[in-house]
Amino acid sequence: MKTTLKVLEENTNMRLDVVAAAMFSDFSRTQLKKWILQGRVLVNGEICSPKDTVYTGDEIEVHPLEENKVSWDPEKIEFEVAHEEEDFLIINKPHGLVMHPGSGCLNGTLANGLLYKYPELINLPRCGIVHRLDKDTSGVLVVARTDSFRNYFIQEMQERRVKKDYIAISVGETIGSFEINEPIGRDERNRTKMAIRHDGKESISFIKLKRGYKGYVVLDVSIETGRTHQIRVHLAAKNLPIIGDATYNSRKKIGKESSDELIQFIRDFPRQALHATYLSFQHHKNDQLFEWSIPMPEDMQKLEKAIISG
Repeated sequence: MKTTLKVLEENTNMRLDVVAAAMFSDFSRTQLKKWILQGRVLVNGEICSPKDTVYTGDEIEVHPLEENKVSWDPEKIEFEVAHEEEDFLIINKPHGLVMHPGSGCLNGTLANGLLYKYPELINLPRCGIVHRLDKDTSGVLVVARTDSFRNYFIQEMQERRVKKDYIAISVGETIGSFEINEPIGRDERNRTKMAIRHDGKESISFIKLKRGYKGYVVLDVSIETGRTHQIRVHLAAKNLPIIGDATYNSRKKIGKESSDELIQFIRDFPRQALHATYLSFQHHKNDQLFEWSIPMPEDMQKLEKAIISG
């Protein structure tokens, strides 16, 4: 909706961008200058430049451009609260759900859903979210409800006293158990990806074969560090890319001798087959080990059955 105001005597003989910023205080000077250059700010009905001079009585007409904004407003979002205590929550995060609003996802996130169910979380940074799972990774997640627990849990993670285990279904074959100790940093050629880099941050994953099939494996994965995309990067680097991982298995690698039906099933699988199945830490109140596990979800169970069938 356009807004029109007349230049007052106190602003006469001044630059348009300066006067517009003073008159239309709901918008930033940077935003107004951008609109002037786009022809969305008119003086007496005419397009002008930011440095043009305006005088008393000139009519400045602004046509604001509606822009998407990040929203932390409460929203009704579907997710399961698996366990609830006074100081923290255990969430079973579904795949496809982003953790919190940002430039890539303006709303409809777990944080928006948490604020809908627990409005008091507005008082905590990131609505109490103290660690993260990728959008298309499902599973167990801790959310703080108090500042004291938030600080405690962050300290426990920094001291590597929080145990986190995952299940992954990957293309490839392996035997036994092994450690991956490869540093991870931002990919130099694609800033949205991570990569193994000699100058990256220390990243340690422990891999154990849970079940093996011809050309495919179900893996137990535990991580000592929590780098962005760590498991996905590490497994891809060991030629065990996770099924459905569009970033690190973009060619949709297929096991040898797979049936046409299985090939199609794998190509249609909508997300990376990675699930956070277990989490434990020392309870802050009684010093007892707190543990929570969430079994492999239905979509990954169906994927494994399809692999078994061939």
